[in-house]
Amino acid sequence: MMTHVLRRKARWLWHGLRIRGLNVNAGWNRERSGHHQGWKQGVMALGGVMAMLMMTGALAACRAPRQEALLVSVAANLRPVIEEITPQIEESLGAPVSYNVGASGKLAQQIEQGAPVDVFLSASPHEVDALIAQGLLDPASKQVFARGRLILWTRDPALPLSGLDDLARPDIRRIAIANPEHAPYGMAAREALQNAGLWQTLQPKLILGEDVTQSYQYADTGNVDVAIIPLSLVAVEREGRWVDVPANLYAPLEHTAAIVRNTANRSAARQFISLLISPAGQAVLVRRGYALPAEVASP
Repeated sequence: MMTHVLRRKARWLWHGLRIRGLNVNAGWNRERSGHHQGWKQGVMALGGVMAMLMMTGALAACRAPRQEALLVSVAANLRPVIEEITPQIEESLGAPVSYNVGASGKLAQQIEQGAPVDVFLSASPHEVDALIAQGLLDPASKQVFARGRLILWTRDPALPLSGLDDLARPDIRRIAIANPEHAPYGMAAREALQNAGLWQTLQPKLILGEDVTQSYQYADTGNVDVAIIPLSLVAVEREGRWVDVPANLYAPLEHTAAIVRNTANRSAARQFISLLISPAGQAVLVRRGYALPAEVASP
């Protein structure tokens, strides 16, 4: 193959030399008329070209293959986790990792539409299962790696807040949740409020964020009094106060990873998930407020 490529390049350069007035055939014509010097110059020029091509080919053959960047679509609640573990993952992979962060439902829609993603980290298994059913994710790679916790959070440490019933008080005027139409934590917030008998009562107070990050920002900037968000967003280095939403009021938020079926980076994708569920990755998840599944298998 290399010889074939070099021959093609040689033919192209030969033609190029002719076009530029360096007609290497002229040496043969001059030699026939007794002018050996022109022939020798032509041969030397061609020899230099071939030597350059051989050196270029050798360098290309010896050059290590370049690692492509891994693209991961990741649920917004996992942003603090990936920010912490990415340097270790990139060092292990020997390649950069890029992230597309958003609500799990929106990320699933992008994969349906052909987004060039390698790995999907969802805040619930439902989006992953739906994509597997469409043949877009590899079912053998499906991995539950963490369970999320839903909390009430306020930036105001003086605001009395002990549970969901407090949300009905008149001094709490605005409450942010992620849009339940495409965000698993928004669905969980709606389910918890419904089971507590507060969903209809609180409708005038509810402000919907595009994802949990935006819902948190609404509360952090004082645009709402309370946000119902993942513990992961405030578990480390955050001011304010938080209270657990009882886990029996909403379905478990089983965070699930899977590899996109048609990825060209399958080896790196598998390694990414393995690092996420490794003891080091699990330690970060726990520190950020997640519970671990009873059993974590290799992808």
